[in-house]
This record gives sequence, C-alpha cells and structure tokens, in this order.
Amino acid sequence: MGFRVPELQERKQAAAAAKKAALDKFKAALTDPGAAERQAQRLAVHQARLQREQEREAARKVREAEFAAQAAREAELAAQAKREAEAAAAQAEEERKKREADEALALLTEQKERRDARYAARKSAQKKRRRGL
Repeated sequence: MGFRVPELQERKQAAAAAKKAALDKFKAALTDPGAAERQAQRLAVHQARLQREQEREAARKVREAEFAAQAAREAELAAQAKREAEAAAAQAEEERKKREADEALALLTEQKERRDARYAARKSAQKKRRRGL
C-alpha cells in the first residue's frame, strides 16, 4: 500500500470544513459573555500601562530639569571661582608690581646715597688737599 494522494474534491471539502470550523469558532467568541469582560480587563490593563508610562515620562522630565538646574548651578559656581581666581591673580600681580617698584625705588635711593657719599668724600678730600698745600 502506498501513499494516497487526495483528489481535488476531497481537498476542497477539507478546506471548506476548516473554513467553517474557523468561522464557527469566531462566531462563538463573539457571542461569549466572558469576551466583553476580558476585553474590558485588557482595556483597563492598557490604560494602567499608559498611565504608568506617562508618570515615568513626567518623572524623567523632572529629573532632566533637576540635572539641568544642577549643571547651571555648577557652571555658575565654576564661573564665579574663575572670576575669583582671576581677581586674586590680578591682585597678586598688582602687589608684585608694587613690591618691585618699591624695591627699585629703594635701590635708586641707596645708589643716590652712595653716590652722594662718594661726592662728599671727594669734595672733602679736595678741601683737605687745598688746605694742606
């Protein structure tokens, strides 16, 4: 005995029976009293899921706003620290220049005093030589 190939008519009948069974199953699902309840449950679950998603989105936006505010505060603090550092550097530079000017003035004063002392010594020596002659 070999494998039997169904005839065209048998195949058509089998396909029609399968279609009828699927249609009957669909009609039974429409008339099922629990179907509306299950649909309502699915809708409630879907609504709850959407609500949770919206809450998460709102929380995410709040976190992003907080992060942006924190970044702005940090940037402002960094800018203020930079300004303070620049002011301190400028003040230190000013003090250094003033100290150098004071040192230069002191050096010039000391040089002038030495020069005046040498001049006075020379003049004194000249007077001694004139008197001694």
